[in-house]
Amino acid sequence: MAYQNLIIELHQKIGIPTDYAEQRNLSLQIEATELIAVETNAVGKTFRATPETTLAWKNMQTAATNDGVILQIGSAFRSAIYQAQIIEDRMAQGRTLDDILKGIAAPGYSEHHTGQAIDVITTDSTPFSEHFESTPAFAWLQKNAGQFGFRLSYPRGNKFGFVYEPWHWFYVK
Repeated sequence: MAYQNLIIELHQKIGIPTDYAEQRNLSLQIEATELIAVETNAVGKTFRATPETTLAWKNMQTAATNDGVILQIGSAFRSAIYQAQIIEDRMAQGRTLDDILKGIAAPGYSEHHTGQAIDVITTDSTPFSEHFESTPAFAWLQKNAGQFGFRLSYPRGNKFGFVYEPWHWFYVK
């Protein structure tokens, strides 16, 4: 119940409508409690995920590398509080809440909270852009990610109303 109260408080602070989840067909995503380091990027940021997701990611990343495809992490676990900070930062830059919520879930409703979502980046594409779909990495993921338990969460026209995110992959236990 404490988590749900936190989500309500964050939503009220940001101005997220009370019927947000219902309108978007979203379920509350509980924050993972057991997280381990998956990968550290070139600037020293460490990404964390659940142990199961980490193992599946490492196996998938190795298989991709063996096929000549480089997969890197651009984002993994995010707390609800951090999710709220991202939204507030974008609002401070002048973006509207409606616009922001097309590309990022409200706190409490992001798959990143579970520690099972990974945003994949690669050296031959701008991070977090639709251009990712034209890369060898995306083609490889489309063909192979399912074998490692990962699925594309937000295809074009998804039922949640999010923009197409070819970089966002969710590990299904």
